[in-house]
Amino acid sequence: MNTALRSTLAALALSAAGLAQAQTGLLNVSYDVAREFYKDFNAAFLAHHKKTTGQDLSVNQSHAGSSAQARAVADGLEADVVTFNTTTDVDFLADKGVVAKDWRQKFPNGAAPTTSTMLFLVRNGNPKNIKDWPDLIKPGVQVVVVNPKTGGNGRMAYLAAWGYVRSTGGTDAQAAEFVSKLYKNVPVLARGGRDATGVFLQRNIGDVLVTFESEVVSVDREFGAGKVDAIHPSASIVAENPVAVVERTAAKKGSGALAKAYLDYLYSPEGQEIAAKHNIRPRNEAVLKKYASAFKPIKLFTVEQYFGSLAEAQKVHFNDGGQFDALYTNR
Repeated sequence: MNTALRSTLAALALSAAGLAQAQTGLLNVSYDVAREFYKDFNAAFLAHHKKTTGQDLSVNQSHAGSSAQARAVADGLEADVVTFNTTTDVDFLADKGVVAKDWRQKFPNGAAPTTSTMLFLVRNGNPKNIKDWPDLIKPGVQVVVVNPKTGGNGRMAYLAAWGYVRSTGGTDAQAAEFVSKLYKNVPVLARGGRDATGVFLQRNIGDVLVTFESEVVSVDREFGAGKVDAIHPSASIVAENPVAVVERTAAKKGSGALAKAYLDYLYSPEGQEIAAKHNIRPRNEAVLKKYASAFKPIKLFTVEQYFGSLAEAQKVHFNDGGQFDALYTNR
């Protein structure tokens, strides 16, 4: 065998090995407080994949504030899928050509297999007697929230507070005044959802943490049951959890079909059950009914009702120089 042919065959072998390795591993880049859910979901998916294909597979996770994660993927982090908590972060990647422009049409329910909402976590026994949104603007009450500029958790908390006022018949001007008062009670803005939980429970700052409903399970697992009480306000926002295949990575690795199978499994009864067990609201009506006791009745409103769309809310409230900057600077 001549040297040239030997080199060609060696190159082909390396290429094939690299492709095989790429196709047997996925990276899910996700938001901060979803890590426990995806740890359990990944184990179930790997077992399902092995059973149906006979192939071994690995799935790695990356978690931080949703917006920070979106920027990391845009800057070159080689994710196979993104699983965020706000659609604007996926839209940001679509604008960059990283995910498909029509990503919402790739999966059911606008490519959001689950939803959540914002509630309050208070210290055991609820010493400040916090029951609803107006209690968060009382003098002497410290509120821990995520910075809406860095995490979807923070944007949803802000929009939930604003929408609460609108849901009671208030105007946007009254909502702005209410939210401004709320942020005067915020001693520190956390970087992401899990950072906010750390601020509240490890640094012992604040009287109430505004966060996703799913964080109740995570807190009980990490810090022990009985550390916090969950308070469901009278009204809160529907927070969709959008997902997408990272087309840029799929084109490079040939992992598109596998990435789609991974996200499809989120819609399966098994995937929906795992979500429900983590206090993430499933889309599957049968599963939602089965876990009805975990999801207390609450008046839910959508982003569209009071903000037009999440993209519009981003422009008005969270872009540089927007409503949040104005009220937080002047707090």
